Formats: sequence, structure tokens, C-alpha cells
Amino acid sequence: MDAFSGLLEGPRARGAFALRGLLASPWSLRIEADSPLTVIAMVRGGCHIAHDNGAAVSLEAGDVAITRAPGHYTVSDFSGTEPTVYIYPGQECRSPEGRSLHEEMKLGVRTWGNDLGADTLMLIGSYESMADVSERLRDALPPLLWVKGEAWESPLIQMLSDEMARDAPGQAAVLDRLLDMLLIAILRKWFERGEARELPWYQAKGDPVVGQTLKLIHKEPARPWTLASLSAEVGVSRAALARRFSETVGEPPMAFLTQWRLALAADLLCEPDQTVGTVAERVGYGSPFALSSAFKRVRGMSPQEHRERVLAGA
Repeated sequence: MDAFSGLLEGPRARGAFALRGLLASPWSLRIEADSPLTVIAMVRGGCHIAHDNGAAVSLEAGDVAITRAPGHYTVSDFSGTEPTVYIYPGQECRSPEGRSLHEEMKLGVRTWGNDLGADTLMLIGSYESMADVSERLRDALPPLLWVKGEAWESPLIQMLSDEMARDAPGQAAVLDRLLDMLLIAILRKWFERGEARELPWYQAKGDPVVGQTLKLIHKEPARPWTLASLSAEVGVSRAALARRFSETVGEPPMAFLTQWRLALAADLLCEPDQTVGTVAERVGYGSPFALSSAFKRVRGMSPQEHRERVLAGA
């Protein structure tokens, strides 16, 4: 499995928040919900997204954007429109004065807004649990990314819009899988863009020595790697590998191996059928105690504490 496939296998929505937004100007949504990942897709009309970190983009029909936690942002009709709705954790909607807007803005099945005839229709799909999106994927993405409609063609936006408006048995499962497919389609296209190539992990992939080392680690994380065995596999000296890897990735190869194993462990620990023992074996630790010690040393908590925090949405 290559690094990209490893990242993209992570999203698996379970009871995701899915909504069609019909909004007539003036409108502005202040998002403070802290969802792990949110997909925003424009069906018609447009919007402006301004992230608190300074990133901003204007979307039109066919354009899509993804936001990730942590971080808050504003989605509005135009840049500068003052918030008319505040979205808090649990997708709680309130007016600027604090009044609940839950019933007031309901317009039908999974449809919400201020005007059924509004020119603007957007789709919002949010992963609500950290366990539904791999830590590796979240860490690889910027707080806000987008893909313009002219850069890709996909029937998934219209399919998701149609399914959101339906009320049928098993509908939540259908929406979850469509959201996963749309997210992966967006990210595949985004990975091809120049911004993605500026990320350190993308640059490392293109280095012949470091890229091959990363492939080995990603393909066989449980193999008992040493600096000597890695350097032998890629055909360079230990000193050359250590120097080149550190310069490109920003840390020594064995330190990266530890971080990668623990990132895999963090994701696996959120799967209900996995124990600390089975996870330890899958990521290259000889015993549950060895994994627990490394996990606590690097991450400051035990594997069990991590599992409890993620499943609790912390």
C-alpha cells in the first residue's frame, strides 16, 4: 500500500451530519462546531469561506472545500457579512443573541436555511467523531482546502444532494458512503495541485532515497527495521540515509518510524475489535507493554486513555 492509499483508506463516516443548506442573502454562518472534517459543496449560487488562520476562498456552483479541526471559520454570502447564525458542537444552531434556530430554520428532510426558493444551495457533510477520520489524514491536510469545479468532474455532488432530500430505510448508511466517496474524490484531485506539493511529506515522496525509505516503512511498519536494514534496502550508507532523511523530512528515519507506528496504533485503537495486544503486533511492538510504554512516552497518555478520549469526541 502506498502512502496516499494509506491516508485515503481512513475516512469512514458513521452517522455523519448531512444537510442541504438553502440560504438567501444576507446570511453568514459562524462555524465553531469543531467537527474533525467537513465537506462543503456548492450545488448552485456561491459563498465565501474565511478561516480564522487567514485562509479564504470564494466558491461557486461545482466548487468544493474541506475544513478540518481544530479551527473555526465563517461561511457567508459575501466577505464581511456579519454572522447571522452560530454553529456550535453537536451542530447546535443559534442566533447572535443566543436564541435556538433549530426549528425556525428547518425546511424539510435534511434541508435547512432561511428560504426554500433561495438562489444558494450548498451541501454540508461533517464527520462527527475523531474515530471516523484517521489521525494520519487529519495531520496531512491544511485547515482549509478547496477544488474548483473546472478542475474536476464528478456526479457525486448531485447524487449526495438527491439522497439528502430522501427519507428511506437505510438512508443514513447511504449518505455515509456517499460522503466518504466524495471526500476521497476531492482529496485525490487536491493532491495533484501545487499546494499539496509544498507539504513536507509530499516533497519527501519525490526524493529517490527518502521516498523509497518511506515506501518501505509504510508497506511494512511491523518489520523490525533498523537504520542498517533500511539503508541496505535503499542502497546507501547509514550516514547518508540519516542525513538525507533528516534534511528532507525534518527528523531521523527511526524517529519517523516510531511516529508512524504510533499514528497507525492510534487509528487502530479506535476499532472495536482491536486490543492493545493485537495493535502492538500489527505495528511492530513485541508486547502490549512495549506499545503502551512508547505510546505514553511520545503521546503523554496510555493507549486506553487515547481510545476513551477519541470515542468520547475529545
